Amino acid sequence: MGFLDQIFGKKEEQDQTKSLWRTIESEKDLDLAVEKSFKQKVLIFKHSTRCFISKTVLKSFEKQMENSDKDQIYYFLDLIAYRDISNEIESRFGVTHQSPQLIALENGKPVYNASHQSIDLDQI
Repeated sequence: MGFLDQIFGKKEEQDQTKSLWRTIESEKDLDLAVEKSFKQKVLIFKHSTRCFISKTVLKSFEKQMENSDKDQIYYFLDLIAYRDISNEIESRFGVTHQSPQLIALENGKPVYNASHQSIDLDQI
C-alpha cells in the first residue's frame, strides 16, 4: 500500500495535513497556546485515536482547515497519549471533556466549544 500511496499522493497529502497542526504534548505547550491566543485565535482539537467517530470528524475538519482563509492557529491534542493535558484543559477553562472536541481560545479564554458532528470551522 505504501508504494501505491506514494504514486497516488496519499503520503504527500498526509504530510501536508500534519503541517497544519501544532501539537500539545505538555502543559508548557498548552501555556504557549494560551499565550498565542492573545494575538490570534487558537483552536484546540481534542482527538481520541481509538474512536472511529473522532477520526471521521477529524478528517472532515482537516478538509475545512485546508480550505479556510481564517487567521488562526490549530493545535492537536491526542487524548489517549495526553489525557492529563485534556484534564488540565477541562479544569483551567471549565469546558467539560468531550471527544472529539474543538475549543477556540481568544485572550486566554474559551469563546467556542463543540463536539462530535457539531464541530464546524464555519461556526467560529
